[in-house]
Amino acid sequence: MEDNNGISYHRYTPGNDAELNRDAVLDFLFEHLDEYGDKREDIAKCMAYALAEEAGKGGAVFVALENSDVVGALILNNTGMSGYIPENILVYVAVHGSTRGKGVGKKLVQLAIEHTPGSIALHVEPQNPARHLYEKLGFTNKYLEYRLTK
Repeated sequence: MEDNNGISYHRYTPGNDAELNRDAVLDFLFEHLDEYGDKREDIAKCMAYALAEEAGKGGAVFVALENSDVVGALILNNTGMSGYIPENILVYVAVHGSTRGKGVGKKLVQLAIEHTPGSIALHVEPQNPARHLYEKLGFTNKYLEYRLTK
């Protein structure tokens, strides 16, 4: 996909993911999501869902590479619930510390918006500095989220 400052961007979707190095992206997300991350196996489930070809699943994985090194990644899942909640949820996005502030995260989110039909939801912690980027890109906060964890 497009090159920006020596960084190439790649989009992987169900049936179009043969070139994706899943382990490299999973390792990257696990390491660079920092305090906002999950267990590696949960990130792997999210990626598997995004790339699944079975009905009711799907999504996309966007990867930013500098040379052959992952410097940014985003996973978006289809919700299959159009009409009453957004059709898509941006689950993970992370950028390598050395490339933060260079537009990599912004470009990944913009590509997700451009290449994804339907609305996109995301969850972000109030203290997460990325919140401001999402707001600049048009995301709004409609609800407070409450969870009952069992």
